[in-house]
Amino acid sequence: MEAVRIPIESLSPEALDRLVEELVTRDGTDYGEQERTVAEKKRSVLRRLWSGELALTFEPSSESCNLIPGDATR
Repeated sequence: MEAVRIPIESLSPEALDRLVEELVTRDGTDYGEQERTVAEKKRSVLRRLWSGELALTFEPSSESCNLIPGDATR
């Protein structure tokens, strides 16, 4: 089954916050030369989600959410 885009407007602020926190704290998500706090990572992801640069998807086969480039689902 194909991934389904999740409109971020359909999530409560609390659900979106928890989902973004889970995404930015997954194993293997620290890249780059500088360490950033979880709060900084969350702000960055939220900004990119609201701008359309990133999109949230739900993968039925793995029952997980992921971030993808925003233009990949348009």
